[in-house]
Amino acid sequence: MNKHFLLILAMMLAVNACVSPKATQKAAENPAPKAIQQDTQNAADNPAPKAIQQDTQNAADNPAQKATPAPKVAAVGYQPPKLSDAGSWTMVVIPDVQAYVERPCNHGIVDIMHTWILDNLDDLRIQQVLYTGDLVYRNDQKDLTPNRHSLLGKEQYKAFSRLMERMDGRVPYILCTGNHDYGHLSSENRNTWFNEFFPTDRNPQTRKHLVACAYNSFDVTSLEASAYEFTAPAPDNRKFLFITLPFAPTNNDLVWAKSIADQPRFAEHIGVVLTHSYLNYKGERIEMEKYQLNQEGGNAGEAIFQKLVYPAKNIRLVVCGHIAKADKWEYGVAFSMATNSSGKSVAQMAFNTQAIGGGFHGSGGDGWLRLLEFLPDRKTVKATTFSPLFGISPSTRHLAWKHDERNEFTFTID
Repeated sequence: MNKHFLLILAMMLAVNACVSPKATQKAAENPAPKAIQQDTQNAADNPAPKAIQQDTQNAADNPAQKATPAPKVAAVGYQPPKLSDAGSWTMVVIPDVQAYVERPCNHGIVDIMHTWILDNLDDLRIQQVLYTGDLVYRNDQKDLTPNRHSLLGKEQYKAFSRLMERMDGRVPYILCTGNHDYGHLSSENRNTWFNEFFPTDRNPQTRKHLVACAYNSFDVTSLEASAYEFTAPAPDNRKFLFITLPFAPTNNDLVWAKSIADQPRFAEHIGVVLTHSYLNYKGERIEMEKYQLNQEGGNAGEAIFQKLVYPAKNIRLVVCGHIAKADKWEYGVAFSMATNSSGKSVAQMAFNTQAIGGGFHGSGGDGWLRLLEFLPDRKTVKATTFSPLFGISPSTRHLAWKHDERNEFTFTID
């Protein structure tokens, strides 16, 4: 019997063990805790300000600023991911991993995702792996939630750290912190275990790209706000500047990030901002959030745009996660285009599948990845959505791709 089939069968049995019929019934009868509801309700509760509505309308009125859905093709048998052009290269986006990490029975899915990435480093020319934050479900919780098989706060960071060991020394990865990575339950304060497990020299493949990092709220050098320089492989050869921001970045964080983007040596770079919370499910920038860190002055999506993305002439792509609704794809993925102060287009992409596959305490996200293929024309980017979990076995490969317009599209950075 195919060893890959045995592996996925074991994973499915493990997930079933996690989600018992009683637990499923209980989840249906009891609404999500308030802290989790806040992750999604902002999109519905906070209508877009006028500036955002104009930005969205511009994207609709101007064909050049639209994401282009992939052309429809006749149904064919399963095909694994491959480059559409031999000169392309790939950036992988891993959505919020909190629901994988909190439950040991889901850890194997992350291992499948990581192993698949490493197995395809050469074939897909994978250069960077971005994590959209919420690396754990609770930074420092004291209760076993949702059941006794779940991990406590620091135990979750230990588990995620162990899962990342497979990636260390093999591929550059960039992490950002989310609301669940701070405080006790969700960003009551800036305390976090992140820096204990992910110091600046953790992964030598990432460290060689590091050009700057900021002091965090406790005046400690940290990757919570950090910057990386990367040169795309030939024939692209463009230079990229990645800037990460913590959840609800302070004004000091944004001033620091802009000072990096404004440096003359990065003037011709393609700037990419990685931050946890930025867009709502409609593709509009989030105007306000209700977390304690936001109430204390932490910036939401629109403020990040106005204070950093818009005035910086070289930031062309923003990647985020955060938004989600139980088993509703349309509430966890979004895309829109904006324009910066120099008249250049800025692609804005949210990708979070944490609640796909059983809700907020289900499989953790069914192994979905966002693949960004940068074509050798030095402007076109193809976005596709693939699950190595489903792709590993012939019995589930028909589920391994999402082909709708929210999950398969093309945009340009020119």
